[in-house]
Amino acid sequence: MKENKWLYLIVLSLMWGSSFILMKKALLGLSPIQIGALRILVAGFVLLAFSYKKVLKIKKKHWMPIAQVGFIASFFPAFFFAFAIHEIDSSVSAILNSLTPLITMLLGALFFNFVFQKKQIVGVFVGLLGTLMLIAYGMQVNPEQNYAYALLIFIASIGYALGMNIVKSKLLDIDALSITAGSFTLLIPPAFVILCFSGFFEVDFSNELVQESFGYIVLLALLGTTIAKVLFNKLVQISSPIFSSSITYLITVVAVAWGVLDGERLSLYQFFSIGVIFLGVFLVNKKAT
Repeated sequence: MKENKWLYLIVLSLMWGSSFILMKKALLGLSPIQIGALRILVAGFVLLAFSYKKVLKIKKKHWMPIAQVGFIASFFPAFFFAFAIHEIDSSVSAILNSLTPLITMLLGALFFNFVFQKKQIVGVFVGLLGTLMLIAYGMQVNPEQNYAYALLIFIASIGYALGMNIVKSKLLDIDALSITAGSFTLLIPPAFVILCFSGFFEVDFSNELVQESFGYIVLLALLGTTIAKVLFNKLVQISSPIFSSSITYLITVVAVAWGVLDGERLSLYQFFSIGVIFLGVFLVNKKAT
């Protein structure tokens, strides 16, 4: 079981770490709201096509927590990250997402009976300090980027943290594929309505840039959403929520590497801020694994 959870962690890091650059590329031809809706719809239809029998077998008692996980950990974050990456560098967005373990610990203590330790409380404040340093510097050297959108990443991280705690506390008796397929089945109708009002069906699909953007979205939906969500729900079931959330460290490494390859630049001060964030997350996770 321990070996499996580390394997899941590595595979998921590669998938989700690459999702930031895929969103960035997709934004060249499509709007953030179109990207969010398409990502959910493609993933939802693929999951439903291959797992409809599992969806039909989901018990009534499971539907409410599945719906909660679907909306707060998949639906809203899909839009929030698309809007955030439209305004700030994809690598910085991934770095800010590394706050998820800190938020997971806080919410777990407040609502799911986790116990605080002094070093974990210190870790929370250290991590928040690093985040504020990163945002403040980014606003100074990149005035053309709107760092107010960093708040969307913070809200999405809260959604991820709540979703992990719900899976761990209420959905251990149902398999990961059923959780993922069930949640995305519920997300298809609202995502389709949003897509209809987004102007997507008036887009010029003969445009090569639009075609490339759509291809990036399909790849993002299949790898970064469909497969990754199933693997992640399984990871949450076989490990602790805080261990599962520690995937954001490795995601950050992969996303920053893609960003640098794509021409994004990080200063020594930003790397120092990243180190402060990771120190805080390390203190929070020291006993959690």
